[in-house]
Amino acid sequence: MRLRFEVRRSDSPWIDIVWTCTSEQVTAMTSVAGVHWGLVFWEQAGRAYAGITGPETRTATVPVPVGATFTGIEFAVGTSLRAVPTPVLVDGGIGLPDTTRRAFRLDGARWETPGPDDAEALVDSLVRAGTVVRDPLVAEVLRGHRPDVSGRTVERRFRAATGLTQGAVRQIERARTAAELLAAGEPSADVVAKLDYFDEPHLARALRSYVGRTARQLREGAGGAIALDLDQRLTS
Repeated sequence: MRLRFEVRRSDSPWIDIVWTCTSEQVTAMTSVAGVHWGLVFWEQAGRAYAGITGPETRTATVPVPVGATFTGIEFAVGTSLRAVPTPVLVDGGIGLPDTTRRAFRLDGARWETPGPDDAEALVDSLVRAGTVVRDPLVAEVLRGHRPDVSGRTVERRFRAATGLTQGAVRQIERARTAAELLAAGEPSADVVAKLDYFDEPHLARALRSYVGRTARQLREGAGGAIALDLDQRLTS
């Protein structure tokens, strides 16, 4: 049984990754906390579906439609939908109506359902229409700049755009990096030192909260299907 993922990075400043997945007899998987919102399109038993996915602040076990094929777009941190505040999407999502293999409805308009090679064209259209937007202040903060406004203003606008605090983004991304290093075989002590965790128990708590695996499970590939590293083929 397996989930077969393929992923590619995008040259678009609005997109983080584009991914595809096919489920083969996998009915559940472990989701991992993540900082991106996205659009996902899938087909199962001859029917087409689409939805908006939100950032996730914790790990969870989620169902997987058996025999489904997926195409997903994860948007860059700091982008957002005009019609749906990102904080509303955190730890959740929204199904999109009137979806067919050819088109879906978003923000009051019909859009062509994309394949994995059409993601940039769709996103360019969404940006031109003002459906996908970005706060320039948040983009500046993410580049490491310090805007000439108060810290409270920065945090308020950051949270409005991303649904998360700056601290939560750092913690989630650090835990994901730690999990990927451990899965690649790095010793826990080296991961602690490399990523500035206090000690191994601190690392273990982060993995439990954000990844749903122990360091040993990650090294051994145990625990079932997990949406951790989309650059790899995930099996259970």
